[in-house]
Amino acid sequence: MPAEAKDPQEQAEETVRDAISAPDATGHPRRTTRRFPLFTRDTARPEGGGRAAPSDAPAPARQWPILAVCGVVGLGLLLTALDLFRYGTLLIGLALVGGAVLRWVMPGVGMLAVRSRFTDIVTYGVLGLVIVLLAMMVQPNPWLQIPFLKDTLHFTVSSGG
Repeated sequence: MPAEAKDPQEQAEETVRDAISAPDATGHPRRTTRRFPLFTRDTARPEGGGRAAPSDAPAPARQWPILAVCGVVGLGLLLTALDLFRYGTLLIGLALVGGAVLRWVMPGVGMLAVRSRFTDIVTYGVLGLVIVLLAMMVQPNPWLQIPFLKDTLHFTVSSGG
């Protein structure tokens, strides 16, 4: 006689206690078996997602890394709106690179931690570097000229004649 199938709600209520389960409100892991629950009810905090300041500090002080990055990005957007496009976008890119450095150096960065430490560093760093390079190559009078880009443009755009 085949084993009786469990009710999905009952299966979802099973708890697992091992190193990979997310803690409950009391700090104890929820799962007691290695089998994953049918329904996911929470997610684990990303590595380094703890407070950046002691818990008795006010909320803005605990989240200063994300506030610093967002503040510099806001300043860059303001400069861009004031017709200083190159400096504004350069500042935005440098803010993202600074976020990558903060994520690499600091053990706890609060809400700046979105994914794993490696993924955050690569994402912030690559996007920041691309924005900085594009800001330096913007016309007229680019600060950075890459010779092969002109040849690439020649092969991709026809003169129409």
